[in-house]
Amino acid sequence: MLSSVRIRLTLWYTVVLACVLAALALATYFIVRNNLRHRTDSAIAELADSFLTTVHAELRGAAESSSIGNATQAAISEHRFRDTVFLVFDGKHDLIASSESASGFSPGSLNAALQPSGDSRSVAAEFHIVRLGGLRYRSYAKQFSALNGNYELIVLQSLRPQKELLETLSGTFALVIPLAVLLASAGGYFLARRSLSPVVAMSTQAGRIGAENLHERLAVKNAADELGHLAQSFNELLDRLDRSFEQQRRFVADASHELRTPVAILYGEADVALSQQSREPGEYRESLGVLRAEAKRLKHIVGDLFTLARADAGQHPLMLADFYLDELVSECARNLRALASAREITLSCETAGELPMRADEELIRQLVVNLLDNAIKYTPRGGAVAISCDRQDSQYRISVRDTGQGIPVDLQPRIFDRFFRVDKVRSRAGTDGGGAGLGLAISLWIVRAHGGRIELTRSGPEGSTFTVFFPQQQPSR
Repeated sequence: MLSSVRIRLTLWYTVVLACVLAALALATYFIVRNNLRHRTDSAIAELADSFLTTVHAELRGAAESSSIGNATQAAISEHRFRDTVFLVFDGKHDLIASSESASGFSPGSLNAALQPSGDSRSVAAEFHIVRLGGLRYRSYAKQFSALNGNYELIVLQSLRPQKELLETLSGTFALVIPLAVLLASAGGYFLARRSLSPVVAMSTQAGRIGAENLHERLAVKNAADELGHLAQSFNELLDRLDRSFEQQRRFVADASHELRTPVAILYGEADVALSQQSREPGEYRESLGVLRAEAKRLKHIVGDLFTLARADAGQHPLMLADFYLDELVSECARNLRALASAREITLSCETAGELPMRADEELIRQLVVNLLDNAIKYTPRGGAVAISCDRQDSQYRISVRDTGQGIPVDLQPRIFDRFFRVDKVRSRAGTDGGGAGLGLAISLWIVRAHGGRIELTRSGPEGSTFTVFFPQQQPSR
């Protein structure tokens, strides 16, 4: 049961509310009790002062034969209050006057209650709690002098009204607090259930989403609250997964298509070579040549796939080294000049001074070769390919220009996708249409791995231009 978030929220809310209400009830109880005690003490102190004022007035206005007993009895007659008892003692602690309500108190009980410490009463502590006749009283003692004698007045105030009020207050708290906690628990559970119902709905809907229906999205009822942000974040995650799955499916389909052709040629050529008992050596050499060419092509595709797979998994670390970018570009241009001459294509190279760089030299070489090979493939006979390398602000720039037929505008955003080719537009006359479509994808990874960027800066009927930018780095010393 505690595994439910709604139950846990309700329990926490109930426990916290119960603790707050209990603390509030205790604080209220003690505050009320202390206030009642202070009010009682103030009231009996005022009664004592009023009583003594009446006694002194009676003594001044009476005849000389008037005694203290008569004066105190007269004062008692004027101060008749419910639950209030007046007691007057002489210097020998003998009772000389008392209220009528004190008639039920025995002398022994009075002495035991009013003299807790023996024969002498505490003058400093004037207020006490005493118990007489099964009731609790608040006592106040005050000494006074009259007719050349010392006397003591004790006022007793019954605590029964205060006790009844506190009992009523405690009973009210004992009834109201459990009822409030019960109602709050029910309301808290209702609110928790209502607040978490979108989460339950999203969880149920998310549980139904799989690879076959990854296009579905969670419903967002209120995009401004936290649950709406959660649903939007989850939908964005599904968007990224959907794109990744689609890219993966397209990649697998394209890879299968690219691998199927050379495998089929290998199988067919081998089947033809083995279909006859004996053949001329030249025919066998021709078949072996076809097998070798297709195996080379298959090896190149598999190698590119392995490179991309390692790059995607982050398992292709950069082997940094110091070299000169201008020398590397010039060397790549010289190596591919023979391929360009065979196609009757003019390949030119232009560099601007020394360009020291710290990077993975082999990957940069592969990048330059891929761009040059791609430009040569899609440039018709008699065309021209030019590569330049220079410094622009704080960056190194490599530009590869060709005089091919260009790339349609609607296809330009996909040129760096894996296995994507535009052979129908940019084709090599008299050839099979180019490679597997992985060169630019690998080039894009190489550039990003070095913190640079690659762009198709120009493409049209007069040709295309690919430009690579690398951040300028000083070689280590």
